Amino acid sequence: MLFNSVAFFVFFPIVTTLYFLIEDRWRWLLLLVASCIFYMFFVPKYLLILAFTILVDYAAGRLIERSTGRRRTLVLALSIVTNVGVLAVFKYFNFLNDNLAALARVIGWNYSVEGLSILLPIGLSFHTFQAMSYTIEVYRGAQKAERHLGIFALYVMFYPQLVAGPIERPQNLLHQFTEVHRFDYDRVTSGLRLMAWGLFKKMVVADRLAVLVDIVYGDPGRFGGPTLAVATVFFAFQIFCDFSGYSDIAVGSARVMGFRLMQNFDRPYHAATVAEFWRRWHISLSTWLRDYVFRPTLDALSARWSARFAAYAAAVAITFLLSGLWHGANWTFVVWGALNGAYLILAPPTRPVRARLKSALAIDRHPALDRGIGMATTFVLICVAWIFFRARTLDEAVMVCLGMLQGWHVLLTPGGVVAAFSGIGLPTASIGLAGIFVVEAVQAAHARFSLPMVLKVQPWWVRWGVYYAGVAAIYFLHASQSQFIYFQF
Repeated sequence: MLFNSVAFFVFFPIVTTLYFLIEDRWRWLLLLVASCIFYMFFVPKYLLILAFTILVDYAAGRLIERSTGRRRTLVLALSIVTNVGVLAVFKYFNFLNDNLAALARVIGWNYSVEGLSILLPIGLSFHTFQAMSYTIEVYRGAQKAERHLGIFALYVMFYPQLVAGPIERPQNLLHQFTEVHRFDYDRVTSGLRLMAWGLFKKMVVADRLAVLVDIVYGDPGRFGGPTLAVATVFFAFQIFCDFSGYSDIAVGSARVMGFRLMQNFDRPYHAATVAEFWRRWHISLSTWLRDYVFRPTLDALSARWSARFAAYAAAVAITFLLSGLWHGANWTFVVWGALNGAYLILAPPTRPVRARLKSALAIDRHPALDRGIGMATTFVLICVAWIFFRARTLDEAVMVCLGMLQGWHVLLTPGGVVAAFSGIGLPTASIGLAGIFVVEAVQAAHARFSLPMVLKVQPWWVRWGVYYAGVAAIYFLHASQSQFIYFQF
């Protein structure tokens, strides 16, 4: 079920109303059934895959807690192998098989293994990582094993964040399913406002920008540098508004019922370094990879290698290559991850050179200018990486990169600006660009003061005027309904 569908606008108020009407002891069951119905709107039979991994991880948690020594480690390993194995079969088997077949053709080896004709279950990577965080935390002793199978199943399947996160930790979410949540007007309206804001970002901004991005990236050879550059910038904001919009709806819908989900985005394009960007972008995945991949890898390598930077570089490379593969079974995602890893690896050794350059140009004397240049540089680097994320193949990604270097002279000719962008729909581009400015302005304002609190103290007619304006904008300016980008992961 899509958050931006009519079905959800019927489903959500019914489930929420029932949640506050029934007895507390049955609320977990209502949410579990609702989550199953929510997921079955996609491919019903894939609910069996979720059930299988839930049973494995539930049993693993109980066994880990009761075991000692090597047996605990063995149970954890079996749980991780099972989860990763399910993910590998559905998401990576055909990718690996196709690459082995290509290698076999090069070396003249007879390779005849057929690919699998299966669809990737929606959101498989998200609930796999969430389930794995549970068994890892139980193993570390930071979380007690959950005795109630239904509560544990709900932890994995909680419908607001079932398909595309945030990827929650058991310490934050599990105990909330046994807490009593009462109807609170301020909390409910706060959640509804956040949901509306998420819908605006998705339906008005992201889906509008998607129209233009799809045209250009669908045939990049037809367009010159200015158009390719604008499409790439538009994609940067498309994926941000699409994914953060989903997160807002997820956090908002959970908040209406009294649940607290973690913040997944924090003005990522306001970051002045790539490291800061990754502290602000997809925070639940970034922290997951930091805690369960980067730090253990760095500790293990540091214990064996005397060169601290080499250990750091290797840990970063492994983490970001894994991040790329997590996003998709395609070499474009691997290169995207490798680029982001390279940015972070090159940052420490180039820091002295950058500091001397800032000093020579007196940039370091003006903190605002220094940060502004850092933000612009970081945004350009992230956009270059986004090219590989968005392109269908590496060849197309390279075509976009090379194409961006050409055709800028057309902007100097009479009517050149209009001619450069006439093929992508100027009215739609104008709405999308206006949407970007609205999103960035709201984020900048919210960083300085609480917009909900400002709105709360206004007269009723001002508050409801803002609400109606927001709903009207979503209704009249939305583009055609589309699936959220991160559903494919």
